[in-house]
Amino acid sequence: MRRGRGHGGGGVAASLAALLCCGCVMALAAAQGPRLPSAYKTLSGDAPRVVAKGGFSGVFPDSSSDAYSFALIASVPDTTLWCDVQMTKDGVGVCLRDINMQNCTNAAQVYSARKRTYEIDGVRKNGWFALDFTMAELQSVILTQAIWSRTDKFDFAGYPILSVTDLWHLPSVVKQPSVWLNVQHAIFYKEHGLNMRNYILSIQKHVHVDYISSPELGFLRNISGTVRRKTKLVFSFLDKDLLDQSTNQTYGLLLSNLTLIKSIASGIMVPKSYIWPVTKDNYLQTSTSIVTEAHKAGLEIYASDFANDRIIPYNYSYDPLAEYLNFVSDGGFSVDGVLSEHPITASEAIGCFTNLNSSSKTDHGEPLVISHNGASGDYPDCTDLAYHSAINDGADVIDCPVQVTSDGVLMCMSSINLLDTTNVQRTTFSTRASTISEIQATPGIFTFNLTWGDINSSTLKPKISSPVSEYYLVRNPRYTNHGKFMKLSDFLAIGMDKDLSGVMIIIENAAFVAKSLGIDIVDAVNDALSAAGYDNQTTKEVLIQSKDSAVLVKLKQQKTKCKLVYTLPLGIGDASTSSLEAMKKFADAVVVDRTSVFTLSSDFVIRQNSIVKDLQSTGLAVYAQVFRNEFVSQPLDFFGDATVEINYYVQTFNLSGIITDFPKTVRRYKKNTCTVLGKDMPNYMQAVQVGSLDQLLQTFNAQPPSLPPMPILNASSVEEPPLPPAASRNTPGAPSSGPGTPGAPPSDAHKSTL
Repeated sequence: MRRGRGHGGGGVAASLAALLCCGCVMALAAAQGPRLPSAYKTLSGDAPRVVAKGGFSGVFPDSSSDAYSFALIASVPDTTLWCDVQMTKDGVGVCLRDINMQNCTNAAQVYSARKRTYEIDGVRKNGWFALDFTMAELQSVILTQAIWSRTDKFDFAGYPILSVTDLWHLPSVVKQPSVWLNVQHAIFYKEHGLNMRNYILSIQKHVHVDYISSPELGFLRNISGTVRRKTKLVFSFLDKDLLDQSTNQTYGLLLSNLTLIKSIASGIMVPKSYIWPVTKDNYLQTSTSIVTEAHKAGLEIYASDFANDRIIPYNYSYDPLAEYLNFVSDGGFSVDGVLSEHPITASEAIGCFTNLNSSSKTDHGEPLVISHNGASGDYPDCTDLAYHSAINDGADVIDCPVQVTSDGVLMCMSSINLLDTTNVQRTTFSTRASTISEIQATPGIFTFNLTWGDINSSTLKPKISSPVSEYYLVRNPRYTNHGKFMKLSDFLAIGMDKDLSGVMIIIENAAFVAKSLGIDIVDAVNDALSAAGYDNQTTKEVLIQSKDSAVLVKLKQQKTKCKLVYTLPLGIGDASTSSLEAMKKFADAVVVDRTSVFTLSSDFVIRQNSIVKDLQSTGLAVYAQVFRNEFVSQPLDFFGDATVEINYYVQTFNLSGIITDFPKTVRRYKKNTCTVLGKDMPNYMQAVQVGSLDQLLQTFNAQPPSLPPMPILNASSVEEPPLPPAASRNTPGAPSSGPGTPGAPPSDAHKSTL
């Protein structure tokens, strides 16, 4: 769903470094900084190796020149380049992700009549294969993105197929890279008159190969003793039930004979699930002992299948960096290397996030970690589970969007419409649906249609949010309907009791609540804060946030001690001087949605807007929202890595706060050991150059459509009439029929019953 279309162009590897990073490769290589003292549980004690599968293939076509070049630019300096070796008819080794070129090139379009069928590892495959073409013929074929869900914009760069020896002559490479050759189908090629062993031996006379791997143990046995002494041989395990054709044994059986493998190879590579098995519903099981067993046998062990844009076990909360840490640090052991399609994330994990300070004391300095409906990425919005998780995950501030029940109870709920946040449509309360134009144009069942007793009953259940459900990405399904709803008073008690810098109260629909429900919600919130003891303390800051300036103006007139936070309208790219002056009169801080910070086209940043700088120039603190871990929630410029995005916002804008569904991810970022290194900060933790991918696409006329500047915020959009006085209302729970009475049927002016 994220793929775009473009046309034409040629390769642009020579300009890649200048476009995507802060200077040339030579400068970047010098800015990596000293490696931290080793505390890794690898076989050697050194840091785990980052192996870039086909280069940075999470963005560029696998095994393309730019994929390899960018992997070296954006990752640790000693990143190893992985090449899946295939062979041409004239015996040239080429780097291709798949033996079937239909899956990673445009060979089917260029040579439509040369489709063939082969039996490979016992399976018949139809397609286009390198052994049917000479290297000269393959010069007419270009590489394409092999994963359909990724952008196809770079398919039109005209990236040629590279020979294996081209890896040592990449544009912009200042030193000979570390290279890993993976030989997947030596038996197949030998059956068709091509000898992979002889080819490997022939090229090592001219170039240095650091690693050679294969899932065919017989191939490694044949080549053992003939390669250079420093070249490591690695046996690759496939699915445990599959057969290694060279030994006629399953990989599961071979796993029980590591002594045999050690006699041939120095290491093994296994899929992630060999180390951390996963249940059928995609949750982690207890880790296996394979890493310990491999190290005990004297074997290095590498884990494969890492990519940022795949569904990973729900335990990781869609955070790819968290997954790496479970293999190199947090799991109590460390693999010796990881095979990744997004090597920048592997580099961050290994270089900046292992062995973090685990002190229970939370640093409440800026940027503040502000929860969004609690830890709503893991638990249903605004439930006790979401709030306690946010606190445990390191939030500085927890938030409560205040809603009102029919009996006048203030509660925390992310939406006034229960259809958004609960299972109400499956309960007997579903008959209470109505349309209230002051709130929304579509029917809803609203909090003020039910009493607190109704909402807190066993009938009504919370529902976990799914902001990217159109991509079939769901959150923590085992807890979809878990947790208890919270009164504002209970929320405030938690905020007072826990190690937090403060609480944020969000007030919306204040005018409607006053006119139709007879409640002055501003005064009601003030009363709740006073009752909870916030008036008599100085350690907890209270932030009151609203998109209604009239709410904040009233609080300002009351000389509140709370910090007033104005929520900007969505889709604003700039702010006029008059609007800035107007906001400054009633707000201390402003919340900006991420959709306003950049102009996006086909998920590429094509322009950074000035809104954040405008606001900060007036002295207003800026909080940005809503940060999410799911890879589809970030522009492509951040490579499907929430940490890369957070790092950009912090380093570029010096934000006062980050509002997030996943407080743990932001808290961990604040603990990283690299951003404090100054000029020695490694390149992979420097702020990426947003918009550079679009510039790169422009060089071959495949950029996404240009868009006009986003609207400018004017004072007329900020200034509002004062809040109306609260209408009279009956005693909560008493029978009534007045149109403004909570719990009564809406008046004709307010309803269109579903």
